[in-house]
Amino acid sequence: MNLILIGYRGSGKSTVGAILAERLLRRFVDLDRVVTEQAGKPIQAIFAEEGEEGFRQRERQALLGVRKSKNSIVALGGGALLNEENRPLTRRLGKVVWLRAPAVVLWSRIRNDPETLTSRPNLTPAGGLAEIEALLVERERTYRAVAHHAVDTVSCTPEAVADAIEIWFRAGDGGKD
Repeated sequence: MNLILIGYRGSGKSTVGAILAERLLRRFVDLDRVVTEQAGKPIQAIFAEEGEEGFRQRERQALLGVRKSKNSIVALGGGALLNEENRPLTRRLGKVVWLRAPAVVLWSRIRNDPETLTSRPNLTPAGGLAEIEALLVERERTYRAVAHHAVDTVSCTPEAVADAIEIWFRAGDGGKD
């Protein structure tokens, strides 16, 4: 069974996903990385050349590409669930865990990660904390509806978040091959 991580940018999906893949001896798929590898360019360039719609189409194709995966850890991009067709597909892929954090924590993490800060475009004219607050309000209902489980990442290390997910996943027989 696959384990799918969802949540806003900066919630820890890629970091926690890599930890879980190592612990559970599974392949790790970072959907944003798949998109950039297939496009041959970074996310900011995709947005600049194709707009958000072009990026979301590429994201959809990448998600369809992992639908036959078994026993993988998959980290979705923060906006992957904006496409309504991706929501039931994500739930069919496996157990879905929403990594949550308040906007101010996400903004701090994004600001302190040079790769994320320079590789991701603003999604609203305001950018920064105001953007995160606005988009979290829009996306929270979707994250909640798609997730089988949620983990608060505010005061936890990535290892502690991975611990909580691993315990939950194994308890629900997600650890069986």
